[in-house]
Amino acid sequence: MAKNLAAAAQTAAPAHRGARNPLLHLLFSFGLFGVFLVSIVDSSFVPLPLPGITDIMIIVLAAQHQSWFLLILLATIGSGLGGWFSYQVGQSGGMAFIEKRIPARIFKRVCEWMENHAILSVALPAILPPPMPLSPFVLAAGALKMSRKKFLTTFIISRCLRHTIAAWLGIHYGRHILRMWNALSAKYATPVLIVIWTLILGSCAFAFWQLYKTSRTVAAHS
Repeated sequence: MAKNLAAAAQTAAPAHRGARNPLLHLLFSFGLFGVFLVSIVDSSFVPLPLPGITDIMIIVLAAQHQSWFLLILLATIGSGLGGWFSYQVGQSGGMAFIEKRIPARIFKRVCEWMENHAILSVALPAILPPPMPLSPFVLAAGALKMSRKKFLTTFIISRCLRHTIAAWLGIHYGRHILRMWNALSAKYATPVLIVIWTLILGSCAFAFWQLYKTSRTVAAHS
């Protein structure tokens, strides 16, 4: 009996330490709202300090038995908002805005893709993980006046598929993922997450400033 209790205590101890890990605790304290907020930024033209952070959060939270349906739903809604935001920026700023922020060589290829494969040029960047770039295609969709309905439908379905895959990975491979995540978070702990969220919020502020400047420029030219 005593041996059984001791064994149970030893088994429970690592799980308890993992649950109280500072990085995991801070990450999960944002929970579903954190996934929603990050997915907005992750699907826009705003640069993030950690590519694919939405996928990471979905995988880890799904492994922690958060509702997979809500994770996918909120991440998809957030992605749709981020994509729409970038589409509007591209449409308002036009080609001049895009050319200032995207290298000419990449911009030329993106335009060719958009002209020849409109749906694929949105769907593939939205589904594929980094290092596949997303923002040039989303901005170009707005600048080249792609149908808003076609863009949003393709973009939202593609991001939903990607988030579903991430949730599936978290559900089926959660134990291994959490073991690796615990090891990383124990090593780098809270400061890393604080830096990441600071950069995310800073990126959001930068994006709104860029949108404001673009609107002023367009109004002046009009």
